[in-house]
Amino acid sequence: MMNKPVASEKTKDYLLIAVVQSQDAENAEDALCKEEFSVTRFPSVGAFLGRKNATLMIGLPKTKRKKAIELLRSICRERVEYIAVPLESAPLPMPNPTPITIGGATIFGMNIEHFEEV
Repeated sequence: MMNKPVASEKTKDYLLIAVVQSQDAENAEDALCKEEFSVTRFPSVGAFLGRKNATLMIGLPKTKRKKAIELLRSICRERVEYIAVPLESAPLPMPNPTPITIGGATIFGMNIEHFEEV
């Protein structure tokens, strides 16, 4: 019977995928890198509003995921923006500014079965 190897602090056995607003992406990436997390950034676009986002892939030891999520929570903030929604009962198409909350971070987490740097 073989024992599983013990994960060290350098082992990347967990992956966070965080979708953040483009305004927060650089600060989030810098803060994560300062804490020595491995970060890869991809540009992305939100489907509902079509706004620019960034998707961060963060490789880390499972024991450090709470720290990474706390960093993202402190940097990626929610904002209120207004979108124009046409009034249904108006005789002319008159846009009505409607407040919506955007921002923060949408974070997905998953275990990594295999990781290899070549």
